[in-house]
Amino acid sequence: MPANTPAFDQLPDSAFIRQSQLVTDSKRPGPALLPFSANTLWRKVKSGQFPSPAKLSERVTAWRVGDVRRWLAQQAIGGAA
Repeated sequence: MPANTPAFDQLPDSAFIRQSQLVTDSKRPGPALLPFSANTLWRKVKSGQFPSPAKLSERVTAWRVGDVRRWLAQQAIGGAA
């Protein structure tokens, strides 16, 4: 995440997180929260396997941090079984 962005764990559930903060982007290399590409993210959204984002404006789409946290927790539970 960019240096001026609070760590994911410090954000409130009501905060929003952008695609560039979720997945690795060739234009903005660095650590990513999710272990897949942007294309896979959108495939998962379309198939209902990942939470749908909110359209904040014409050009801004983001996910609620709480939704992403719940999805991550579900993956951890499913992976432990």
